[in-house]
Amino acid sequence: MFKRLIKSEKGLTLIELLAVIVILGIIAAIAIPSIGGLINKSKDDAKIAEGIQIINAAKLYMTANTPASFPANLTNTELDPYLDSVKDKNYTVTVDKDTNGKYTYTLKNHEANEVLNKASLTESDLQNKTKGTGGSGGTGGTGGN
Repeated sequence: MFKRLIKSEKGLTLIELLAVIVILGIIAAIAIPSIGGLINKSKDDAKIAEGIQIINAAKLYMTANTPASFPANLTNTELDPYLDSVKDKNYTVTVDKDTNGKYTYTLKNHEANEVLNKASLTESDLQNKTKGTGGSGGTGGTGGN
């Protein structure tokens, strides 16, 4: 009698196996869209970081070279020596100089412009997005009274 009880308890029944498969399917249905959103957000963050890198390269360029007139339009041809690697090379950085001698850097035609839905981006636009003030994300709090 005991041998028959031990023998009948081996493995999973078909119902148990189906229940496990259904549970795994539900977990996958919840997790896959979340992972896709994280991947897209990280790609957007990489584009914004690349935009910041390009503006920093423009600052280095302006330290080493002074253009004859302002506003000066810099492309990847001028800035390539100051960059490690940039995926989107179809950009323009416009450098303008105000009456106090302060430079303003504006990025155009880059993937970061598409991410932030703006035709031209200043350095502060890009930095605000990396600090989390660009409109996405929460306050980081847990709530309470």
